[in-house]
Amino acid sequence: MSSNLADRSRPSPTAPTAPMATVHATSHAGGTALLLIGLLLVATNFRGPITGVAPVLGQLREAFALSPAEAGLLTTLPLLAFGIVSPFAALFAREYGLERSLFASLLLIAGGVLLRSAGLAWCLYVGTAVIGVGIAIGNVLLPSLVKRDFPSRVPAITGACALTMGVSAALMSVAAVPVAAQAGWRIALGMAVVLPVLAALVWSRQLSQRSAPAPGTASPPHGGPVWRSAIAWQVTLFIGTNSLLYYIVIAWLPTILTSAGLSATAAGSLHGVMQLATSVPGLFLGPLIARMKDQKLIAALLSALLGVGLLGFALWPAMATLWAVMFGFASGGTFVLALIFMGMRSASPQQAAALSGMAQCVGYLLAAGGPSAAGWLHDAIGSWTGVLLGAAALSVVMGVCGALAGRNRTIGGGASAR
Repeated sequence: MSSNLADRSRPSPTAPTAPMATVHATSHAGGTALLLIGLLLVATNFRGPITGVAPVLGQLREAFALSPAEAGLLTTLPLLAFGIVSPFAALFAREYGLERSLFASLLLIAGGVLLRSAGLAWCLYVGTAVIGVGIAIGNVLLPSLVKRDFPSRVPAITGACALTMGVSAALMSVAAVPVAAQAGWRIALGMAVVLPVLAALVWSRQLSQRSAPAPGTASPPHGGPVWRSAIAWQVTLFIGTNSLLYYIVIAWLPTILTSAGLSATAAGSLHGVMQLATSVPGLFLGPLIARMKDQKLIAALLSALLGVGLLGFALWPAMATLWAVMFGFASGGTFVLALIFMGMRSASPQQAAALSGMAQCVGYLLAAGGPSAAGWLHDAIGSWTGVLLGAAALSVVMGVCGALAGRNRTIGGGASAR
C-alpha cells in the first residue's frame, strides 16, 4: 500500500475505456475533497478546547475555590503535554499508522472534554491533561499529512488549517460566556465535544489507510549538532518566548479585561477577536518572507508589535480591541515565522526534524510555567499591570532572539539556501 494519496488514486494504465477513466478521476477528486475536509475539521480541535476555558475561568475559580496559580494550571497542563508528548507522536504514528493516530487524537480530545465537564475538581485537571495529549499528537501529525498528500500546496493548506483553528477558537471564546450564563460552565466547556466528534466521523473514512508519517516529522529530542548550535537555540527561544506570552494572554485576558471594567461578554468576545487575528498572517506571510534576503527585520517588527499590544492592555485598556488585534496578529505572525525558521535554518530534512523536536520540547516546556507564574505574580503584587509590563519586557528578549535567528545562516555555519 502506497503512503501517497496520489499513488493510491492513480488510474490504471490498462484502463479499457474513457468512461471508466472519467469515473475514476471523479472518484479521485471526491477522495481528495473528503481528505481536505477531514484535515480542516481535525484542525478545528487544536485550540478551541483549551482557549474556551479562559472566558469562564471566573466561574471555575468560584466553583472550585481556585487560586490564580491553580487556575493557571488549566492552561499549563496542555502545554506540558505538548512539550512531553509532541516529539514522540511520530513514533506512535509509525507503529499504528498516521491516519489511525490522528483518529486516536480526536478520541482523546473528545474524552478529555467530557471528563473535564464532569463537575469534579480532579476531572477538571485530568480531562484538561488528556485534551493536551490528544492535541499534542494531532499538532505534530497533521502537518506531516499535509506535506505528504499535498506537497505542492503546503502553504495554502497550512494557511487554511491555521484559519480554521483561529475561527473555531474564536467561536468557542465568544460563545462561552452567554452559554455559561444560560446553562452553566459545564455545558459551556462540554460543547467543545462537537468539534472532535464531527471530525472523527468524517476522518473515519481514512482509517482503511495505514501509512507512516512524512520523513521531516519531528522525532524524540536527543543530543547532537542541533543542541550545540547557537542558531538552533535562538530559534527555540524565539518560539518558546512567543508561546509563553501567547498562553499567558490566552489564560488571563478575559480576567484582565473584566478587572479593567469590561463586561464578561465583551471580554470573551475580545478573547475571540484576538485568536481570530492570529490566523491572518498565515494567509500571506510565507510568500512575503520568501522574497526577503533575511528575516531579521520582520522578526524584530513582529516582536515589537506584540510588545506594544501588551503595553496597551496594561496602560490603555479602553482601547482593548486594538490591542487584541495587534497582539493576535503579531503572535500568529511570530509563530508562522518560527515554523519557517525550522526549515530555513536547517541544512537537511533530518536536521529540520531534529530542530523541530528540540523547539517543540523546550519551547512548550518553557511556556508551560507562564499561566501559573502570571497568576502567582498577580497574587503577589495585586495587579495585572505589573504582570503585563513584565510580559512586554519579555517581548524584547523575543525580538533579540528573533533577529539573531533571522540571519541568513544554517546550523553548522553556512548560508541559508534560498
